[in-house]
Order: sequence, then structure tokens, then C-alpha cells
Amino acid sequence: MIDYKEFYFAGLFLLNILAFILMGIDKSRAKKRQFRIPEKMLLIVGSICGGIGGIAGMKIFRHKTKHFYFYGWYLAGLLAWGFIFYYRLH
Repeated sequence: MIDYKEFYFAGLFLLNILAFILMGIDKSRAKKRQFRIPEKMLLIVGSICGGIGGIAGMKIFRHKTKHFYFYGWYLAGLLAWGFIFYYRLH
């Protein structure tokens, strides 16, 4: 029988890495005054990913830290994944 817990955790890990990388790319583009990743995209990816990668990217790259709605969306995503893990994998 397949243990789906490993797939959930691996998928969540990869999605958080994606959110982290997108924050770094957007910060780099902001410094160079290039075309940026829309905030809507950062919010969607971060909330779907569970928010850990997005929050880590915010802190490490010092990007979007004054936009408190990012924290809210990312926290909501983190709580949603917590409920999914608890009820689906418990």
C-alpha cells in the first residue's frame, strides 16, 4: 500500500521552495526596476503553498514585509494545510 503522507510532505516542500524562489526573483527584479511578478500571483502561490516558503522569502529577502495582508494570506494557507494534514492523514 502506498503511503500518501510522503507525497503530501514532498509536494508541500516543493511548493514552499517555489514560493521562496518567487519572492527572491521578485525582489531582484524590483531592485533592477524590471517587470515584476504581480502581487496577486505571490499571494496565490504563497497561500496555496502553505506560506512557510513565502514568509521565509519575505524575511530573508526583506521583501513585502510592510504588506501585512501577505502575512494574513500566508497564515491562512498554513492553517489550511494544517487542517488538511490533520483530517486527511490522521
